[in-house]
Amino acid sequence: MERAKYPLIIQGGMGIAISSWQLARTVSMAGQLGVVSGTSIDAVITRRLQDGDLDGSVRLALSQFPDQELSQEVLRRFYIEGGKERSAPYAPVPKLSLHPSDFAAQL
Repeated sequence: MERAKYPLIIQGGMGIAISSWQLARTVSMAGQLGVVSGTSIDAVITRRLQDGDLDGSVRLALSQFPDQELSQEVLRRFYIEGGKERSAPYAPVPKLSLHPSDFAAQL
């Protein structure tokens, strides 16, 4: 059987926290193209940290990140053990701009 030059299925178009790596992996294991967008990953990660990172997955990922100085700064700024109060607003995430702060550029 001859393989198609291009995938027959491209799963994707949904961003992080909507689609998942598990779905993308399943599609890829079937020989097709599975994709998860990283758009707004900074906001998703920082909000999960502010919600207490209940399953520990964000802190585990940060523990494996090559720049541990940056990882520790992210935890210091955003991790709230047990999570923030439901009525409390989320801390803002530095955004990229023409002249971003060093932290915003690294994040």
